[in-house]
Amino acid sequence: MKRARLSRIPPESTAAGSARPRIARTLPLLLLVWCAGGCGQNAAPAPPPQTVFVETVVQRDTPIYSEWVATLDGFVNAQIQPHVTGYVIKQTYVEGSPVREGDVLFEIDPRPFQAVLDQSKALLAQAEARLAKATLDVNRDTPLAAEHAISQAELDTVVSAKQVAEAQVLGGRANVEEAALNLGYTKVTSLVTGIAGIARVQVGNLVSPTAVLTTVSQVDPIKAYITVSEQEYTDFHRRFPTEASVAAQRKRMPLQLILADGTTYDRIGTISFADREVNPATGAIRIAGLFANPGNLLRPGEYGRVRLSAKTQPGALLVPQKAVTQLQGSYQVAVVGADDKISIRPVTVGDRVGRLWIVTGGLKAGERVVVEGQMKVKEGSPVKPVPAPAATSATPAGAGG
Repeated sequence: MKRARLSRIPPESTAAGSARPRIARTLPLLLLVWCAGGCGQNAAPAPPPQTVFVETVVQRDTPIYSEWVATLDGFVNAQIQPHVTGYVIKQTYVEGSPVREGDVLFEIDPRPFQAVLDQSKALLAQAEARLAKATLDVNRDTPLAAEHAISQAELDTVVSAKQVAEAQVLGGRANVEEAALNLGYTKVTSLVTGIAGIARVQVGNLVSPTAVLTTVSQVDPIKAYITVSEQEYTDFHRRFPTEASVAAQRKRMPLQLILADGTTYDRIGTISFADREVNPATGAIRIAGLFANPGNLLRPGEYGRVRLSAKTQPGALLVPQKAVTQLQGSYQVAVVGADDKISIRPVTVGDRVGRLWIVTGGLKAGERVVVEGQMKVKEGSPVKPVPAPAATSATPAGAGG
């Protein structure tokens, strides 16, 4: 009975069932042949490593520079005022030009003062004549009184007359000297060597000793005033508590002056003095620096910036500022490892020194940081590090601004 059922199975069913396994075995072979013939020709090759410019983290003792706005002022600003009252008849200097101590700047009409001098000399001559007569009288009457030829009262009278004449001569000489001084004061001279300012009076003006005719400023050396905070001033004097140590440290702290056009003045300045008090309104104190100014390039009233290194940080780690990326109040750098792969690392930064930044945490000396191209890399990506060109290297502020 079983054999009869099997014989009834249709022939086509048996053929189909045996064909399915053959197709299943053939399909992978066909796919393999197809892929070998060109299925991989459209796959993109792996990109080459990104080229980045790097610099090495350096470690050295680094002076910390600070800058303050500076106002220039003359070493001496002498207001030129007359000693006498009179009419200005001449201005003998060119405004804005250099003058020397003793140069005549203005002339006041001297005629009234010459007349007073002549009158004083005449009065002195009269007094000297009276003194001469009184002296003769005393010389004549003194032996007569000794011989009782004249009374003592008569002698006392001529002696008294001589004393009056002597006093009149002294007074006359004083009047002549005063008149001569006043006549000399009609030539108003400069009190210092410097630059004479614009005249505040004109020829023909009546001036008095209260009038300011002009101002002469001594500008070599010239002062540069800066204002530092009370905290900065106190911190400095805590580190140098004695006057001798302060004076010695000031000599070791050269000042650089950056002019309004951004250039650095070619002469080094020194700290001259600190003001006597802290401004209670601002909590700041004025410091005066001195700069040599032989060519009178610098003038009172100019503004600039004074750069000063008040302390040195030993063993500071330095990286270019452009290597540091700021993100939401935090800082990070892209570090190239020994395998030329990127490591994005958070860092802690300190003071800025010119184009460099002091890093106080997160880096070690000798590590390579990306200074150009860090926006194109990510954590773990391979790169081709190239030393940054010398033109892009950062230098400390004190080494070349």
